[in-house]
Amino acid sequence: MELLIDSVRVIGRIVTILPFMLFIGLFMGKRSIGELPVFDLLVILVLGTVVGADIADPTINHIHTFVAVIALAVLQKGITYLKLKNRKIGRLLTFEPTVVLYQGEFLTNNMKKINYSIDNILQMLREKDIFRLKDVEIAIVEASGKLSVSLTPAEQQVKGGDLNIPLKKPNFEIPLILDGVIQKSTLDKLNKDSEWVRDQLASNKVNTETDVFYAGINSDGDLNLTLKGSREKEPPPIFH
Repeated sequence: MELLIDSVRVIGRIVTILPFMLFIGLFMGKRSIGELPVFDLLVILVLGTVVGADIADPTINHIHTFVAVIALAVLQKGITYLKLKNRKIGRLLTFEPTVVLYQGEFLTNNMKKINYSIDNILQMLREKDIFRLKDVEIAIVEASGKLSVSLTPAEQQVKGGDLNIPLKKPNFEIPLILDGVIQKSTLDKLNKDSEWVRDQLASNKVNTETDVFYAGINSDGDLNLTLKGSREKEPPPIFH
């Protein structure tokens, strides 16, 4: 009998808490999870924990859950208001946009600050149909973790198809060296060996592959290099 009562109580809590959470969600604002700043994401996680505990444990006082949810929603709304009124507070409570590529070269120091690897950035570029670093004027990891990219002026021109211009075949870049390590699997597909890579580096006045943070070669045979410890280009300041 006690089990039946607890089951009815849990069902009743689900029926009452879900419409309430819908209202709270609308009150807090319409943004997808992937676009949430870190503070808002923490609020969502805490809300989920509070509501989950309330539903799973019938011994928890239901009214306390409502009070906790309302308090969290009001806190989030208040912090959002402060962030809009005071940029310093906003910058303390969220991640700043970080430039990770500038004029075709990786900014390794910035990548280390946000714990992004070469593979992370290359994948995000491919998801935007960008396969050559030299086509990128600037790439920024936003506070949401998404990548914003501005291409070089030459790549921002009107599409050839719009002007009935004969289209060039796609030109993409293949990684040869990642963080000082020659990618043997890539060389196998190109029918090349490590000595060929070292010859390419020597022609660019690079002594050894361990000095290279990233090296990629495109369909035209052009080599794109980012060296370790080289003086990085200074990107324009990017803020929220």
